[in-house]
Amino acid sequence: MKKSILLTLAIIFTGVLNAQEFYGEATYMSKTKTDMSWMPEGREMSPQQKKRIEERMKKMGEKTYVLKFNRNESIYKEEKELSAPGQGGGMGNFMGTSMGGEKYKNLKEGQWIEQRDMMGKMFLIKDSIPQLEWKITGETRMIGQYQAIKAVAYKKNNELDWSSFRRRRGDSAEEKKKDSLALANGNIEEVFEQDPQVEITAWFTPQIPVQHGPAEYAGLPGLILEVSAGNTTLLCSKIEVNPEEKEDIKPATKGKETTEEEYNSLFKEKMREMSERWGRGRRGRGE
Repeated sequence: MKKSILLTLAIIFTGVLNAQEFYGEATYMSKTKTDMSWMPEGREMSPQQKKRIEERMKKMGEKTYVLKFNRNESIYKEEKELSAPGQGGGMGNFMGTSMGGEKYKNLKEGQWIEQRDMMGKMFLIKDSIPQLEWKITGETRMIGQYQAIKAVAYKKNNELDWSSFRRRRGDSAEEKKKDSLALANGNIEEVFEQDPQVEITAWFTPQIPVQHGPAEYAGLPGLILEVSAGNTTLLCSKIEVNPEEKEDIKPATKGKETTEEEYNSLFKEKMREMSERWGRGRRGRGE
């Protein structure tokens, strides 16, 4: 059955691509479940403060992205809302600007390029597109007007993906207090841990015959409409195929060239420095 599905997909995919140059735009909504069990309770944090933090973290995990693609190339970027005066600063803004650049993928060359701003310094990350070993299950479902087929794979967890971390300790008041003190001193790794790899579940449609998908995902015989990894799900909510207005798909060119591994190491060091400064500031105020 699987061989029959793959053969049918290959015929559809090749026929449509040979028929015309393909261009499309897909909008994705992201949702991320965040573990907030580490937050202290009682005198250390009021219910109002806890609720505000929970709402802020929830908003950080709900975003809108647009994927613009042709046969071999794509650009994936977040649609950002304008922040009200006095909002959008602090650690959340640092995380957003440092991790939220436009991601360009070139399937023919097997390369992705992303421009990121870390504390006012621009970096240009160039690396290879992850080659996932997708297994097409044959299971199908409708996503909007498109028939989608399920595929699964495993990938190495991104060490900067905050949504994939979980607490090391339990939920007792004493353990939460230990976590609070560790975070105040900048010891983030003492509080959280991460699995080395994560299972990916994707739903793709051969009705849109390109091998693109949101974020770093690609390589299936049809556009990926939905993908779930750990606590995060990306779901396509709108598709336009061959619209009248088409955007040139080109990578960013400015910034210090680096690899993802090198960038992640530098980012972690900056985060550690910021946490230590924050901890020293709290201790200086007697908190």
